[in-house]
Amino acid sequence: MKIKFLFIALLLSTLGFAQSKGTISGVITDKDLNNETLPFATVTVKGTTNTVQTDLDGKYTIEVNAGAQTLVFGFLGYDSQEEKITIAAGEKKTINKALSSGSVTLEDVVIESIQSREKETALLMEQQKAVTITQSIGAQELTRKGVSDAAAAVTKVTGISRQDGTAGIFVRGLGDRYNSTTFNGLPLPSNEPTNKNVALDLFSTDVIQSVGVSKTYYPDSYGDVGGANINIVSKEHTGKGKLNIEIGSGLNNNAFGSDFKTADGIEKSGFYNVRKPNNISVYQFENKWTPNSENHPVDANFGISGGNSFDIGENGRLSVFGTASFENGYNLKKGSQRNIGNTNDNIIEDFYNVNKYEYVTKSTGMLNLAYKINSGNSIKWNSVFVNSSKSDVNEFNFINENGSDSFTRQTVTEQNKLFLNQLLGKNELSERLTLNWGGSYGIVNSDMPDRITNTLVENNDGYIFNTNTQSTNNRYFQALKENEVAAKAQFDYKLFKGEGEDYKGKLTFGYNGRIKSRDFEATQFNFRVNGTVFTTPNTIDDFLNADNQTTSTVNNTFRILTSRNAGNLKPFTYNADLSVHSGLANFEYSPSEKLTYTIGVRAEKVLQEMEWDTNISLPNVNFDDAKIDELYILPVATLKYALNDRQNLRVAASKTYTLPQFIEKAPFRFEVVGESTVGNAFLNPSDNYNFDVKWEMFPDNDELISVTGFGKYIIDPISKTRLNSALNDNTFVNAGDNAFVAGIEFEIRKNLWNVEDKSNLSAGFNFTYMYSEQKLDSEKVAEETNNTISVSFNDAKDGLQGASPLLLNADLTYRIEAGTFKPTISLVGNYFHDRIYSLGNIQTGGNVMEKGIPTLNFISSAAIGDRLNISFNVKNLLDSKIERYQENAEGDTTTYSYKTGLDFSLGIKYSLF
Repeated sequence: MKIKFLFIALLLSTLGFAQSKGTISGVITDKDLNNETLPFATVTVKGTTNTVQTDLDGKYTIEVNAGAQTLVFGFLGYDSQEEKITIAAGEKKTINKALSSGSVTLEDVVIESIQSREKETALLMEQQKAVTITQSIGAQELTRKGVSDAAAAVTKVTGISRQDGTAGIFVRGLGDRYNSTTFNGLPLPSNEPTNKNVALDLFSTDVIQSVGVSKTYYPDSYGDVGGANINIVSKEHTGKGKLNIEIGSGLNNNAFGSDFKTADGIEKSGFYNVRKPNNISVYQFENKWTPNSENHPVDANFGISGGNSFDIGENGRLSVFGTASFENGYNLKKGSQRNIGNTNDNIIEDFYNVNKYEYVTKSTGMLNLAYKINSGNSIKWNSVFVNSSKSDVNEFNFINENGSDSFTRQTVTEQNKLFLNQLLGKNELSERLTLNWGGSYGIVNSDMPDRITNTLVENNDGYIFNTNTQSTNNRYFQALKENEVAAKAQFDYKLFKGEGEDYKGKLTFGYNGRIKSRDFEATQFNFRVNGTVFTTPNTIDDFLNADNQTTSTVNNTFRILTSRNAGNLKPFTYNADLSVHSGLANFEYSPSEKLTYTIGVRAEKVLQEMEWDTNISLPNVNFDDAKIDELYILPVATLKYALNDRQNLRVAASKTYTLPQFIEKAPFRFEVVGESTVGNAFLNPSDNYNFDVKWEMFPDNDELISVTGFGKYIIDPISKTRLNSALNDNTFVNAGDNAFVAGIEFEIRKNLWNVEDKSNLSAGFNFTYMYSEQKLDSEKVAEETNNTISVSFNDAKDGLQGASPLLLNADLTYRIEAGTFKPTISLVGNYFHDRIYSLGNIQTGGNVMEKGIPTLNFISSAAIGDRLNISFNVKNLLDSKIERYQENAEGDTTTYSYKTGLDFSLGIKYSLF
C-alpha cells in the first residue's frame, strides 16, 4: 500500500513539474544565406545547461521553466542573439530568428559556414534526409574533380556515362531521348537539332551551385523521362561582398605540335555573322574553301564573378550575383574511319588517314537576383546567356570504289546561343500552406553557317574534282530556332500535426505546363564541275570562284545548283510544336520517425505536331502520321525507412513515358562524312515502368556507402538502326514490342586517413552492372511505318542501344586544410564497357559497337592565403583510343579509331575582396 501511495505521489509531482514548464519552438535562418534555414544552430536558456540544436531544417523545440527567461541563439562564427520572454506553464510559443556573421572577425569560420551549401557534406546531408532517391554533385566536388561543366559533372554520378563527340549522356544505358534537363526546376530548351536535351557542357561551373540527378521519378517532374532528370541549380550570392577574377591557359599536345587548320573567316570570339547567298547566279560566298593554318595554338580563358547582399527593412535581404566568362580550346583527333557492309571485305568507305581539327569557344553570362522578403516569402530572378561555337576542319584520305586515292575535306562551323530568363517565388500563405511558383522563357538559336565539303580524286597528274555526283562539292547552311515557355504553381499543405510544431503529413498539388516550338531550315548549294579540272587540296579557290562560274556546261567551269534544282532557293524545313499541360497530386506521410511514404499521380496531356518540306519524298506519309496526342496517367509511390540515424532503406516505383526527339521524327536526311541519319515520322512514344530499391549508410558526415537495385520495363523502345539502303543510312524505329534493363549500383565515399582540420586522404568509387534486352521485329517496323522503312535485324533480340553492361568511376583525393598553403590533389578515373552504337541488320552487317575505354585525369589546386587559388590539371593521361567496331561473322572490324591527345591547363583565381 505504501508503495502505491509513493507511486501516486511521484506521478502527481511529475505532472506538476511538467505543467510548470512551457514549450518554445521555431526556425533559425541564416541571414547571410538569404534567410535559408540553419541546421546545427544552438538555442540555450541563459544561465542554465538547457540547450538544444536545430535539425536539418533549422527547426528547434525546447522546454523551459515557466516565468521570465532569456534565450540565447547562436552558431559558430555568427553573432549570438538574446531574446527575453515570459511564458506561462503549459504555454506554447513560436520564436524564429535570423542570425548573421555581423562584425565577427573569424573569417575562416564564416567562409566555411557560408560555403557549406556547396560542400559535399551538405549535399550528403540533403541526400540522407530526402524522401526521394536523389544524388547531387556540388561546387566543391566539381572543383576537386576538375569538372568544368555540367556534362562532365553528371558523369561522376553512379550509372551515368557520356558518348564521345556529343553532349548527350546515358543513364543506366538509356540515352538522350530518355532523359530530361531542368534549370532551377524549370525545363530548358534544346540547343542542338540532333538532341532532345540542351547540351550540358554549355553550363560552366561559373554558374553552377550544384547538379542534381534524380534517377527515380517524382510527380513534380515532367513525365517524359525514363533515365534521369538532371537539374542544374544556379549560383546565388552568399555571405559578404566578393569579386573574383580568373585567368587560365592550356594546350592539347596533339594540336600544339601540329600545323593546326582553322576555317577561313573563323571568329575567335565565337560570334558569327555569315550570310547565306540569296542568288546562285552570282557567286556570293564570303569565306574561302581552303582553311588557314595556325602554329602552336594555345587555349585561353578568363572570367569575373561577384556579388553582394543588402538589407531591406527589418527582415528583407536582397542578394545580387553576376558572372561573365570566356574560354576557348584547340583539339586535334588523329585516326581512321571505315564504313563496311555485311562482310569485312565489303568496304563502302575506307578513310585510312583522318585529322579532325577542332576550335571551340564558350561565352557565359548570368545575373541572379534573390530577394528574401522574410523567412516565409522570397522571389528570385535568373537571366542566363550562353554562346558556344565549334569550328571543325576534318580531312579524310581514302580509297574510293574505283580503287583510287581520294581526299575529302569538310569544314563545319556551329554556333549555339541560349538566352533563358526565369522568375521563381516561394510564399508561405499560412502556417500550413506554402506556394512554390515560377515561370521561364527560353530562346535558342543554333546555326551551321557555311559547312564546306570538297572531294578530290588523285590521278597520274595530281588531283581532280570528283564529279560522280553533283553533291560531292557543296556548301551547306542550317538554322534552328527554338522557343519555350514554361510555368509552374505548386502548393504544399501540411497535415496531421504532431507534438510541438511538427507535421507528420503533407499534400502537394499543382500545375506544370510547357509550350515549345522549333523552326528548322537547311539549304545546300552543290557545285557541279564541268570537265576534268586539276587542283590540289590547298588551291581549290583558284577554280571555285566567281570568275569560273557559269550557267552552262562549258568545260573547265562550274554551275551552282541547290538540292531542290538549279534555281530554287527555298530551304528544306521542318516545324515542330509541343505542348504539355499537367496536373499533379502527391501525399506524403510519416506514421513514425523512421517511416515515410508517398503516393502520387500526375496527369499529363501531350500534343506534339510536325510539318515538313524536306529532301526526302514520302508519298505515303502525311503530317498526321507524325502527330502524338496522348493523355498520360503516371502513378508514383516511394517509401523510406530509417534503419537508424545513419542508415536508410528506400523503395520507389513509377510509370513514365518517352517522346521521340523532333529530329528522330522529321523526314530529313542529316548528312556528315561517313554517316547519315533519316527521321521516321511514324515513331511512337515509349511507356516506361520503373522500380528501385536502395540501401544507404552515412558512416560520417562526408562518407557514404550505398547499394541500389533497379529495373525498367519499356514498351515500344526506340533504337537507332541501319536502313536497308544503298546509302547505308541510319534511322530510328520502335524496334520491338518491349525491352527491359536490370542492374545493380554500388557507391562508397570514404576517408582513408584524416587529421581533423589539418589534412585528409579520401577515396570514392562507384560501379554499375546491368543487363539489357530488347525484342527486335522487322515486320513490326514495316507495318507501323506503312512499309516506308525497311530494316532486317540479325537476331530476334539484342541489347539496348547505348546500354553499357559495366560502368566504373573512382577518385582519390589528398588535401591540406590548415595553414596559408592548402593544396588539393586528385586522381579521377572512369571506364565504360563496350556498348551498342547502332543496331546492325542482315544486309549491312552486325551491330556497330562503341568500344569501352578507361580515362584518367590529374586534378590539382592550391589555396594560397585567403585570396589566391592556383590550379593545374592534366586530362586524358592514358591517351586512350576512342574506337567503334562492327560485328561480323568473320570477326570484328574497327570502323572508327581516334586518339585525342592530352589536355594540360593552368588557372589562377584571385579574390579582390
